[in-house]
Amino acid sequence: MTLSASHPLMDGRTADSPLITAYRGGTPSRRPVWFMRQAGRSLPEYRKVREGIGMLESCLQPELASEITLQPVRRHDVDAGIFFSDIVIPLKLAGVDVDIVPGVGPVLGAPVRTAADVAALPRLTEEALEPIRQAVALTVEQLGSTPLIGFAGAPFTLAAYMVEGKPSRDHLGPRTMMHADPETWKALTDWAADASGMFLRAQLEAGASAGQLFDSWAGSLGLKDYTEKVAPASARALEHVRGLGAPLVHFGTGTSELLAAMRDVGVDVVGVDYRLPLDEANRRLGGTVPLQGNIDPALLSAPWPVLEAHVRGVLAAGASAPGHVVNLGHGVPPETDPEILTRVVELVHSVEP
Repeated sequence: MTLSASHPLMDGRTADSPLITAYRGGTPSRRPVWFMRQAGRSLPEYRKVREGIGMLESCLQPELASEITLQPVRRHDVDAGIFFSDIVIPLKLAGVDVDIVPGVGPVLGAPVRTAADVAALPRLTEEALEPIRQAVALTVEQLGSTPLIGFAGAPFTLAAYMVEGKPSRDHLGPRTMMHADPETWKALTDWAADASGMFLRAQLEAGASAGQLFDSWAGSLGLKDYTEKVAPASARALEHVRGLGAPLVHFGTGTSELLAAMRDVGVDVVGVDYRLPLDEANRRLGGTVPLQGNIDPALLSAPWPVLEAHVRGVLAAGASAPGHVVNLGHGVPPETDPEILTRVVELVHSVEP
């Protein structure tokens, strides 16, 4: 289980890039920075190409998904592209009735709440992932020495959407199911793990140089529930890609209490949200892994001197870790001025590694 000889990590295009060097704990030629949700609503060029095209449809048109992925790399000079897609794309490709409703988020035709519901779920096939492979290949061709990061939703977050049938604030449904019906919960999270793992593997095999598992809703869990009821499924998702040799990142929001458990599912890098300073995150992790983060997205709209001081503080705190990739502590807010992101990239690159 290895990447092909023509893969950007194997043929020398991205192996020594600042991003991959930092992910592997080395000293990069410049401080690497990229932003979660850098491709998307904050960019006028994104809004233009997406006109009249639904979210999931735009993810499944290879040329369009590639163009959207490349836009922020061209504009901001970030050190990585993040593949433009959505965590529910594997559900859609498997044949689950799901759509992204503007202003709401992912909505399923019918929630998945019983053993029979789980047993009836369709299986994702390798053939169905072809548009993903095509989009990645097109993108990597254009990126040259800039690495592409593949991504997938973690099984808990996918399962939370599936049980609730839509976004939820407190995730009571999945949190009840994991205790009230543990067998069904395990079957559901195993299904989600395999769908996400196959989705991530397709991206890495097609040319992505790193992979990130997003657990958007894991912060609703206590450590015991996470460790016993969720971590095994996240480890299962990562089993699909573990032997490939591409660095793997794990990120969740509100997960300050879970960082060590999130590392222990088997990743190379831990993403940290804006709630916890990076030096404290590094202390909690025992200085064992490179970190990614964690500019507070709220400060992107603050006066520049305030934002600059904050970014410099993040760089200083990140210096304690074995490696540091600068990012936001969550995604780019839609109303962000793109010029500010470009300025942040310039500032990060101006500080010696």
